[in-house]
Amino acid sequence: MRLERINQNKIKIFLTLDDLTDRGLTKEDMRHDTHKVHQLFRDMIDEASEELGFHVSGSLAVEVYSLQAQGMVIIVTANEEMEDEEFNDDYIEMQVTVDETIEILYEFQTVEDIIQLAKRIYPLKIVDGAFYNYNNLYYLLLNQEHVSHVDMDTVIAVLSEYGEPSMITIHRIQEYGKEIMGSNALSQLNKYFHT
Repeated sequence: MRLERINQNKIKIFLTLDDLTDRGLTKEDMRHDTHKVHQLFRDMIDEASEELGFHVSGSLAVEVYSLQAQGMVIIVTANEEMEDEEFNDDYIEMQVTVDETIEILYEFQTVEDIIQLAKRIYPLKIVDGAFYNYNNLYYLLLNQEHVSHVDMDTVIAVLSEYGEPSMITIHRIQEYGKEIMGSNALSQLNKYFHT
């Protein structure tokens, strides 16, 4: 689990699939109001309190974005309008919104990692993708619709050999980063770096 403070009353939490599995949860569980999900949110808020000084009691707005095969990004916003005296310390009211993306975004340390990935993934007939640079790292964006002909676990396994799931959103990369190849990145990389 990774935490990032966005502003005074808002934090972003990135949970990997392994984080969920370690807690006995699945992505589907996040859509239901269960004791395990409440405990997960309580643990996240406790950790955010320790690491980021994000103290809250009362009402929270929670937005959960399920990232395809990567985990989840959770945006937690504390409602400033609630008076602390209205609730005891054990009570947190949550309004949860869940959304899912069909994008797969992976981060790579070097261009060579993506070139090697392109060669390795070529037999799977995955040719699409967009290639970006941001903060001295490289990113590959795939749309699940373009890899639907391949088992998703296989795609993620190959991607994970060369990179790791991105902790930042594609919107940030597109706004502040540089697009290197806007479409068919894997096909182009294979064409230009074929050995």
